[in-house]
Amino acid sequence: MIVAELKKLKEQDGPDLWVHGGGNLIQTLLKHHLIDVMHVRTFRVTVGNGKRLFAEVTQPQEYTLVDSKISKTGVILASYKPEGVVKTESFV
Repeated sequence: MIVAELKKLKEQDGPDLWVHGGGNLIQTLLKHHLIDVMHVRTFRVTVGNGKRLFAEVTQPQEYTLVDSKISKTGVILASYKPEGVVKTESFV
């Protein structure tokens, strides 16, 4: 199973693992808390229906913004670290 193999890899010394795209894999990683830093790109367009990054199976999770940039074309590049369970007062 991919979760067990990824947990083994994370325990080893070595370079960071990066995942690009792959909505189903991202859902699995989120579900099993296997993401240390999430890099999100927000584009300045909407194109209608598509695959959701945060689907119904995504568990509530709080993140801390660790880095952000805006490209010359308006793409927002943001990096987040998971910080645990969502606290209801955290949205104030």
